[in-house]
Amino acid sequence: MWPEEKYIELPDLTMAYWEAGTPNPSRPSIILCHGFPEIAYSWRYILPEIAAAGFHVIAPDQRGFGKTGRPHNDPQTADGVTLYDMPHLCGDMAHLLDALGLEKAVFAGHDWGGIMMWQLPFYYPERIAGLIGVNTPFIPRLTLDPIDAFRAALGDDMYIVAFQKYGIAEAKLDADIARALRCFYRTGAGPQTERPWSHFELLNILDLDEATWPGTPLLSAADFAVYEEAYTQSGFRGPINWYRNFSRNWELSASFEQKVSMPSLMISAENDGFLPPSMAEGMGKYVDDLEKHIIPNCGHWTQNEKPAELNALMIDWLTRRFVM
Repeated sequence: MWPEEKYIELPDLTMAYWEAGTPNPSRPSIILCHGFPEIAYSWRYILPEIAAAGFHVIAPDQRGFGKTGRPHNDPQTADGVTLYDMPHLCGDMAHLLDALGLEKAVFAGHDWGGIMMWQLPFYYPERIAGLIGVNTPFIPRLTLDPIDAFRAALGDDMYIVAFQKYGIAEAKLDADIARALRCFYRTGAGPQTERPWSHFELLNILDLDEATWPGTPLLSAADFAVYEEAYTQSGFRGPINWYRNFSRNWELSASFEQKVSMPSLMISAENDGFLPPSMAEGMGKYVDDLEKHIIPNCGHWTQNEKPAELNALMIDWLTRRFVM
């Protein structure tokens, strides 16, 4: 059962979060970090099951998303983009722990939540009990700017590159939020070999006849309504600003030793076309204490597609590693 939302004041943000279970001094709390274009509700099948296993669990709507929305000092112009950089995103997690009176937590992250989560060891290592990557592996710092790398590999229309132009992508997605979400939340399509799908050209895909989109809708009508309401409230500008800090985050990470020492679990999805299991193959070189699993017949939206399998892997690892 999905609980009622709560709100908590952080230094520059009023964060909405959902909570189950109670803090237990003998085991860490679990923070579930969503991706794009997701919200805390994406963990609706996960949060209650982990709580039922005896853990205190929290799922926030992160900075820019849903009921949390933009930070208080966001001018809603291009000048506010840096308010969504990695120091702010990681800082939100530390401030959330402070506000809740928690010393440490296990952080689980999917998609962008995973990208942020794997950077926490470089910003707040003392606040981490463990890390769980869902689809998103630890990716060591590239030798060149990530935007240059995306552009060289997939072109200017690849969505992450296209998102760098302020005001364009959010205007298109906000113009028909339901259509945008229907495009994202599909399953059973498998890897695509022809453009614009093969090159992840989202803004071009949105111009195609919806009847030609591969796969089938993933969300029920009731669940879809929750997502649509969240993005109607917050819009896409804040979430897209996360992407506009790829270069800035890369520059800020120049001095970070690419090593993660915390207990870590990596759960990949067999059919994720953008974050395939092969991306996690080299993680052991950088993550000292690592356990890896692959969920078969699962695409990108793991919490929605294979929640029972994900719950089983997470609860098994959490119980073995953190329950005395």
